[in-house]
Amino acid sequence: MTNPSLQEQIHTDTENRSNNHSTDDSLDQVITNYIPHSRANGIKTSLTFAWRALLKIKYVPEQLMDATIFPIMFLLMFTYLFGGAIAGSTSDYLQFLLPGILVQTIVTITMYTGIELNNDIRKGIFDRFRSLPIWRPSVLVGALLVDTVRYSLAASIMIGLGLVLGFRPDGGFLGVLIAMALLLIFAFSLSWIWTTLGMIMRTEKALMGVSMMVMFPLTFVSNVFVDPETLPPWLQTVVEVNPISLVVTGIRGSMHGFVTLEDISWVLLWSAIIIVIFAPLTMYLYQKKK
Repeated sequence: MTNPSLQEQIHTDTENRSNNHSTDDSLDQVITNYIPHSRANGIKTSLTFAWRALLKIKYVPEQLMDATIFPIMFLLMFTYLFGGAIAGSTSDYLQFLLPGILVQTIVTITMYTGIELNNDIRKGIFDRFRSLPIWRPSVLVGALLVDTVRYSLAASIMIGLGLVLGFRPDGGFLGVLIAMALLLIFAFSLSWIWTTLGMIMRTEKALMGVSMMVMFPLTFVSNVFVDPETLPPWLQTVVEVNPISLVVTGIRGSMHGFVTLEDISWVLLWSAIIIVIFAPLTMYLYQKKK
């Protein structure tokens, strides 16, 4: 006669085998019916990272000081401190100055693209992004898209304040739009330089120091503040080949209605040269970064 405890053990083992077999069948069915999710395309992931950058601005609005407060300070300070001495009239000087100071302000804040990237690298967030199954350049493209919003905001504030102070663009609304488009294209291209340096520099302070060392001479030894014809001949030559001067000439000409195709071509050419050199270099460093 079979021992009752032995019968119970046999029954339990049978039930366990049945359950395991059922579980295996369920797993096989799940694996068979599994359809992998399609990988998000570059546009979606770029917009996602752009939204991330916008959220950072939402929770830390002080980041917009460089695009809001500083442009107002620069315009008021240079107009009323130097307008009378340079042009004899603050009103006349404002017509000359605003396009130039607009370029100076926007190209200066382009360095924050590289600074934000450098911060992500130091904090380890960068490595997490690279491990995701996404289009890799979307991390950079998303940040650059939001920076374009920042540039537009700063430019709008300066132009709006300029109109209040008495700035009158002879090129009309269309001329201002063309000037804005040229400026945004050049600023977007310039941002790639700072993303490249953001990959190389070990700290954000080092990156900021290098950017200031580059941008200050370029913006001050240009036609932003004074007419090159008032400068010594040797300095005129330097100013005329300065890419910032070429951009200011295009912006100033567009706003006041005397821009030429050559002026626009120079801005687009310099923007293309910068992108062709630094965009691939940034992506190469991005792929090789450890």
